[in-house]
Amino acid sequence: MEISTYIALAIFFLIPTSTISLWYNGVILFGTGICILLVFIFIFIIIPLVYKNSYSFQRSLLFLNFVNIPVNFKSPSSLGLDGARNFYLTTEDNVTLGVWQILPELLLPKLKLSEFKERDYENALGDGTPVFIYMHGNSGNRGSAHRVELYKILQKNNYHVVAFDYRSYGDSSPVEPSENGVVSDSKAIYKWVKRHSNGAKIYFWGHSLGTGISSHLLDVLESEGQTISGLVLEAPFNNMCDEVRSYPLAKVFRYLPWFDFFFTEPMYENGLKFQSDRHLVKVKAPILILHAEDDIVIPIKLGLKLYETVQSSRQGKSPIKFIKFDKNRHFGHKFIYKDESLSNKIEDFVKESSRYKPL
Repeated sequence: MEISTYIALAIFFLIPTSTISLWYNGVILFGTGICILLVFIFIFIIIPLVYKNSYSFQRSLLFLNFVNIPVNFKSPSSLGLDGARNFYLTTEDNVTLGVWQILPELLLPKLKLSEFKERDYENALGDGTPVFIYMHGNSGNRGSAHRVELYKILQKNNYHVVAFDYRSYGDSSPVEPSENGVVSDSKAIYKWVKRHSNGAKIYFWGHSLGTGISSHLLDVLESEGQTISGLVLEAPFNNMCDEVRSYPLAKVFRYLPWFDFFFTEPMYENGLKFQSDRHLVKVKAPILILHAEDDIVIPIKLGLKLYETVQSSRQGKSPIKFIKFDKNRHFGHKFIYKDESLSNKIEDFVKESSRYKPL
């Protein structure tokens, strides 16, 4: 065992024994000692036991789909998104997904948006302009502020944007999420875009948990003989096991020798793996990774670990690029959109990936 594990074990046993000793010697009151012991039992015994044995608890903490800030989904213009429409797509397993389709800025002056019908939006998607399908992270919905700001950047770059909410998020069907479920939802969106985009280049943009979803989906597509023009991963992790170990709230537990038994192994047993490192070594599409040095939710070391694994092990010669953002810029986990040159970085990636020939 590592020294940190021995220290954690020492602290684990020291807290209750010291509390009892202090009470026995009259240093603290009986009630105070009981409170300390109850807190200790709750944090180090009850929480791990509940987490290990409750799939619902694991799922809720992973997806955070109960954190849902109200948004007027039917009016994306109220959030400053011009040339956008709201619609609903029903998947093969009868899940209804809330979707926004956002037109490229170049089209806006040419269109009488007030007269635009559903079919007109679908036809516009087939004009040959690249399409970005955005897969968001946990909590919130497609109308969360930092997500909307990214849509605006992509729109100004004259790309089509399709953003949606997985099952149980936003105004999509209140069906409990799972890894396979949200990947299936994303695949339904991809198929809809593919059907209406008339052969245009399609890109995935995944953020946070969405990087795990988009990586999994891309692996599925390529195994079926399909692919996309490129994958952008913003603040990615390499796999859920390492992400759980690195998560700030896990600091209290992670050096204990039974951490994996109570926290990571149960998630894997329930199919909550999000193993981007395993998925991406099998795909051939170009990849761009964006990560901020001051990201405390998903540390940059996990993004680098993913990059190094894929770069050294993937098949094919399509490019994979890692761009890090200095901690002094304070972008953290979800503000990379504030980078003044992000638009150019995206455009460069699209140009470079255009040299890649799909499957």
